[in-house]
Amino acid sequence: MKSVQDIVTEIQDAGLKVTPQRVAVIQALYKLNHPRAEEIYKEVSQNIPGLSPTTVYNVLDALVEKDIIKRVKTEKGVMRYDAVPDHHHHMYCITTDRVEDFFDPELDNLLQNYFEKKQLKGFKLEDIKLQLMGKFE
Repeated sequence: MKSVQDIVTEIQDAGLKVTPQRVAVIQALYKLNHPRAEEIYKEVSQNIPGLSPTTVYNVLDALVEKDIIKRVKTEKGVMRYDAVPDHHHHMYCITTDRVEDFFDPELDNLLQNYFEKKQLKGFKLEDIKLQLMGKFE
């Protein structure tokens, strides 16, 4: 989990104003595992009285726009949020809807090399993200 100062610096570096709501949302993202907006709201509203769900959605949108966090859509169509901005993939449990991060530089290189060789006509590849689907045991 990042320190409050690291979170403040990240927000400032993205050109956003530092607010208690933004700091609290990012802290909640690190505390919870790929949470839904409703879960973030529930967590953050415990410490910020009068916080509205709309504020949480607006904060999430601003953080996604500035690449501080990422959206992760599950197979069930649920939108979740990820505090890890570094390139990675996800393992998704089809029975529990659980999402876990998956880092594998070797796989990243294989995929990048594969698509460079393929040279997809009329398509400029900008990023590759896999969602591995299965069941956690």
